[in-house]
Amino acid sequence: MNWQDYYQSRICTPQEAVKAIKSGDYVVVGHACGEPRSLTKAMSERYAELKDVKVVHRVGMGECLYAQPGMEEHFRHISLFAGANSRQAIYEGRADYLPRFISEIPALFLEGHIPVDVALVTVSPPDKNGYCSLGISVDYTLPAAKMAKTIIAEVNTNMPRTHGDSFLSVKEIAHIVLSDEPLMEVQPVPQTEVEKQIGHYCAELIEDGSTMQMGIGAIPDATLAAMMHKKDLGIHTEMFSDGVIPLVEAGVINGSKKTLHPNKIVSTFMMGTEKLYKWVDDNPAVEMHPEHYVNDPWVIAKNYKVVSINSALQVDVLGQVAADALGPKQFSGVGGQIDFIRGAKRSIGGGKSIIAIPSTAAGGKVSRIVPALYEGTAVTTTRNEVDYVVTEYGIAKLSGKTNLERLKALVAISHPDFRDEIMSKARKLYYL
Repeated sequence: MNWQDYYQSRICTPQEAVKAIKSGDYVVVGHACGEPRSLTKAMSERYAELKDVKVVHRVGMGECLYAQPGMEEHFRHISLFAGANSRQAIYEGRADYLPRFISEIPALFLEGHIPVDVALVTVSPPDKNGYCSLGISVDYTLPAAKMAKTIIAEVNTNMPRTHGDSFLSVKEIAHIVLSDEPLMEVQPVPQTEVEKQIGHYCAELIEDGSTMQMGIGAIPDATLAAMMHKKDLGIHTEMFSDGVIPLVEAGVINGSKKTLHPNKIVSTFMMGTEKLYKWVDDNPAVEMHPEHYVNDPWVIAKNYKVVSINSALQVDVLGQVAADALGPKQFSGVGGQIDFIRGAKRSIGGGKSIIAIPSTAAGGKVSRIVPALYEGTAVTTTRNEVDYVVTEYGIAKLSGKTNLERLKALVAISHPDFRDEIMSKARKLYYL
């Protein structure tokens, strides 16, 4: 049977497709804005027929109906990153969080730690050779699909066809659901003066020709906006958003100095607007690859002058970073912070790692720079690995500094309202 006939024979409704899911199955869901919402909705609506289905994903941007109260006997969500729609379920013990570096998440599936009975994915329409692209979310979704006993795909006309290692053959897909639903979008966040100042300081640390890793949000966007005067920047990152487009169009980001995948933007997933999704469609300047490749520190290190920019919830005066939890509460996930910090340190020409945060939280009531992390807080990045911490009050260089020098540098970039308190408590706590 040729692929066209096979494709037509596999088309069905979402309700028919999810009948392939059985009680006790492990179901891996496509990531973030690549979630196949028609399929997760149809699966959740079958709840009365199912028991103990484990639903695995990282960031759930959809409704996460399977993680809502009353679903406990039917679904157990295993979260690889406590997103906004699943966080409460984790707090209340109705879902589980699995800590894991992004670079090592595909191994959960590839090595059989988590069996993949069913993969729910969103793909582009097939090309002339019968291959569908995973588009904006290749990340762990492609490795999980490759290991799945059954692949159910929402073929969405709005999913861009991205280059790189992003493809599934039509003949690998067991059930096909057609969709023209708009992909989920993440709109740019307006930048405050605080975030613009942080972006300015981050840009000061980025040399011409550097290869950058940064995420999504006001601080990454502010940093990008502050780099219009730079030259020959490259991108090797776990994810990116709309903020890169103006720099590419201006020739600032061209990848000409990259020593790995020169002239290419390399990523594992993206979250942004329809403009971004249309921009990457069949764009040979963008390559999407699975995250066990992109986030591998040794792969990252093959790039020239890597600069990693990440955020945090708290940083203590020794330089320990809490980025995914405060006390016992899981707010997000480890993500790729450690992957890129370690890769940057070993990159060709020497790289840098930056933790960029506003000095306060809760409307200025709480300092993000603290004498000690809250009790029970998991350390995301150890004090041994951070090069720079940036707030709106400046840049603290930690690499090569003693504990006392770190204390002074971090207090100097904390909010003035908290500096005396931080210094006093830290001196007593650490006998500095």
